[in-house]
Amino acid sequence: MQVKQWTVEVQITEDDNDDRTVARAVLLTPDGTRHESVGYARRNPIDRPIPDIGDELAAGRALADLAGKLTEDAAEDVAQMAGPAGRT
Repeated sequence: MQVKQWTVEVQITEDDNDDRTVARAVLLTPDGTRHESVGYARRNPIDRPIPDIGDELAAGRALADLAGKLTEDAAEDVAQMAGPAGRT
């Protein structure tokens, strides 16, 4: 059995000037492919008792975008293996 490990780094920044939380998710695969995605969340003043809400939303959105990019990569790889359409 082969085990692979990929690490995603998520950096979260809060900008007090515009009440926005920004999460940046970066994945670097062993073959050198680099994907970077960004997610945003607007902090609502009523969220102050639970400050992690903006972090969770922004990070979740960045990771969802990253998942989409990886799915697109897989679809492109499958299409390349299939070859040109109509080829026999």
